[in-house]
Amino acid sequence: MIGNGTTDTALVTGGGGFLGTAIVRLLVDRGIRVRSFARNRYPHLDALGVEQIQGDLAEERSAHRACSGVDVVFHTAAKAGVWGPYGAFYRANSLGTFRIIEACQESGVPRLVFTSSPSVVFDGTDKAGVDESVPYPQRYTTHYQATKAAAEKAVLAAASSKLAVVVLRPHLIWGPGDPHLTPRILQRAESLRIVGDGTNRVDTVYVDNAARAHLLAADRLAETREISGRCYFISQDDPIPLWEMINRILEAGGKAPVQKSVPFPAAWLAGAVLELVYGIFRLPGEPRMTRFVASELARDHWFDISAARRDLGYEPAVSTEEGLNRLKSWLSTPESGAASGGSGSA
Repeated sequence: MIGNGTTDTALVTGGGGFLGTAIVRLLVDRGIRVRSFARNRYPHLDALGVEQIQGDLAEERSAHRACSGVDVVFHTAAKAGVWGPYGAFYRANSLGTFRIIEACQESGVPRLVFTSSPSVVFDGTDKAGVDESVPYPQRYTTHYQATKAAAEKAVLAAASSKLAVVVLRPHLIWGPGDPHLTPRILQRAESLRIVGDGTNRVDTVYVDNAARAHLLAADRLAETREISGRCYFISQDDPIPLWEMINRILEAGGKAPVQKSVPFPAAWLAGAVLELVYGIFRLPGEPRMTRFVASELARDHWFDISAARRDLGYEPAVSTEEGLNRLKSWLSTPESGAASGGSGSA
């Protein structure tokens, strides 16, 4: 187990981000020395006594400097989103991960926990209760999926007698401090439409549960290498209709529920057309709808987390109901920014 009187040092890439900060806080609570590697410097990490190294993941020298002298790496840094140039996603997600793997190997880091995404196995069809045996699709509709899948495969292939690795696939992380999912939903509250018949189910994960899963994975790697080279879905284990979850988030932010709907084929076609237009004319921003988003909004995507329970001892300690209560309390504070549709990105 990391911490608890040991002299472990942990590196968290993207330590100032949403998930990264939650992991950092848990590590600090254990008395572990923590180092963060990110492009920017974060005052809240200074307040926690975290060593901060600024740099670019894709730069070999920076990655080696960050990994030098650490006992475990939590690689959470990534570029998320459904739109943008391939090069930007490749550099952050694929090349950045390749650099971290190389740095771990050359610096003698014994353990690496990588944050992936269930989107690496999403092919646009329903994923209802599938486990880790579900294969990668032959093609992807977003650069994010493709570059995260390449990174995940590289991490799994790096498992060796010297470097133990685990890949986690947390699904739709949310909670207080969320700069992505929650603000996006609140900002688009009035224009949101139920895609399809509204019965598709989704499972998400509260941020503290996702963070705890990362420490559990690191703990297990310290105890045994039997789980090295494996990946695990991480969620609330509480699949509910997607639009019920969206409406609960809207309610927490003081917004009206989504009531209007659009057929899935129409949304998918609109996404395809908008992607074409944005691609041809190189329009700024991102399309209001894409094929990937249409499919995500209309399909089941929830997962069997039996393996995480069995191998990691993972249980979602914070229930969805409790998480929503905490989210509502946070959204009622001025500093959240999201309560009034503040700044946030997907």
